Amino acid sequence: MNVEPPLPHPDLLAAIPRLRRYARVLTGDATRADDLVQETLARGWEKRRLWAAGTDLRAWLFTIMHNIFVNQRAMAVREAQNVSLDGDGETGSAWQLPVRATQQTHVELIEVLRELSRLPPEQREVLVLAAVEEMRYEEIATVLSIPVGTVMSRLSRAREKLRRSVNAMPGDSPSTLKIVR
Repeated sequence: MNVEPPLPHPDLLAAIPRLRRYARVLTGDATRADDLVQETLARGWEKRRLWAAGTDLRAWLFTIMHNIFVNQRAMAVREAQNVSLDGDGETGSAWQLPVRATQQTHVELIEVLRELSRLPPEQREVLVLAAVEEMRYEEIATVLSIPVGTVMSRLSRAREKLRRSVNAMPGDSPSTLKIVR
């Protein structure tokens, strides 16, 4: 009798907020992000026999999420070729701040998030995984299926672009720059 190792319940629950945060960066929309997290968890549960007990469950789930997102984006590109030009074309960004901030801090964070959303998706993904999720280069490379050198290059370019755009914003402060150093 082949018994599948169960996914570690506490680790799975602990990964959900991080998955949601990364999904919001990928999608730019809270509703689509929640759908992506749900799809990731469903796929992870469905494929749980492929997870090797003792390995990093979080990195495994991030890899699943990234692959689902890439597949969804490719499908959306294909479907966009068949979409009516009469559509409303509304695209929004639904960033949410996880802390209660002063008005100035709130505005600064919104400006940084706006600039973050302007980065190319490949750079934004690497930056968020490194700076927010605190993943090591090797973990990021595994999640995104790219070489470590590419991770380092994308991260460097993303940090530099974000640093330049934040420095160019009126009213910037040293506290804002800590986010990207």
